[in-house]
Amino acid sequence: MSPSDSQRKPPVAGTQTLMRGLTVLELVANGVRDVKGLSSAMGTTRGTMHRMLSSLVADGYLHHIPYGGYFLGPKLIRLGMAALEERPVVALAKPHIEALARSTGDTIHLGVLDGSDVLYLDKISGSRGLLMRSRIGQHMPLATSGLGKALMLDLPAERWKDFYDRATLLKRQAGGRPNPIPWARYADQMKTYRETGWVYDLEENETDIRCVAAPIRDVSGRVVASVSVTSAILYMPDDRMAQLGPQVRATAEAISVDLGWGRP
Repeated sequence: MSPSDSQRKPPVAGTQTLMRGLTVLELVANGVRDVKGLSSAMGTTRGTMHRMLSSLVADGYLHHIPYGGYFLGPKLIRLGMAALEERPVVALAKPHIEALARSTGDTIHLGVLDGSDVLYLDKISGSRGLLMRSRIGQHMPLATSGLGKALMLDLPAERWKDFYDRATLLKRQAGGRPNPIPWARYADQMKTYRETGWVYDLEENETDIRCVAAPIRDVSGRVVASVSVTSAILYMPDDRMAQLGPQVRATAEAISVDLGWGRP
């Protein structure tokens, strides 16, 4: 027996069952609501899936609505809130983004880098009555969202191109329209954004929706999050976006200071 064989640990009992249960939760979170869809995605029989779902419902991880399907349960909501509260940027940013929401009347988002995506950590709906598709816990490609562009500002230009190409590919695969901004102009805009300290989303993520975003930095000066103001194009003409830029940047800097960042 080789040293590597003797050191190899046996699989922990129940690990496979645990991972299958977690996969079911992720599928439900992504909108797969019915037994047929879940069993197909998991490669299990409907009987097996029924038993898994019944256990998850009984433990509070899922909630079942007759003829409506399965939804995330109250226990996950409590765990999710606890996880958010443990992220210091969420707690520290809250009063700042609430003040920004009150002063602008628009929807405010807070996000962080998660792989090649931006992960939405917080959202405060605006007072204009507009319905935004975004939600806490959602992932979006970096290159086509205001939050994502702000997170990309300190990266080298070749990384911008990688994220731009990835976002373009994902849109093509989903049957959506290509990025309305060609790469050459996109790169020039990013260079300008790096100088101003805020970025624009010019309907690149969603038709008729625009936003202004800025990066949030930690004590080391590294970009660790971003904040954005989002609204319909009706409320986001070019001149208002230009006026919002310094305000969004000031909010991001105030959060950064609370995280230990020192203005250069």
